[in-house]
Amino acid sequence: MNSQAKVQQRHLTTEALNALIIESILDIKGKNILKLDMRHLDDAPTDYFIVCEGDSNTQVKAISDNIQKRLKQEAQTFASHVEGERAALWICLDYFHTVAHVFHKEKRSFYELENLWSDAKVTQYQSL
Repeated sequence: MNSQAKVQQRHLTTEALNALIIESILDIKGKNILKLDMRHLDDAPTDYFIVCEGDSNTQVKAISDNIQKRLKQEAQTFASHVEGERAALWICLDYFHTVAHVFHKEKRSFYELENLWSDAKVTQYQSL
């Protein structure tokens, strides 16, 4: 879905949206899942980042696809913008209050996104 697509949303709390994103990641065996709560930071671009990784481009793309599929089917919610699907090394899904970052393992360690926002409140989720 590109940024020109119409965004239709059913009322969904941010907490429910975050939970559905995390469940969608776990469905595809995403790893090292973190939720960064940045609401208390003055310069934060959004309220939450959800960061995870996959072991291959195929898994990264599958995680991203599953997030989009489940949010569309279960919450009638679409990302306002999706970036990085072609290379599937770092896919960014913008849901306004929450931005999901799905990384290939090597790209995640290179960019260290969670270190850039180290003042955020971090919640770690166990991979299955």
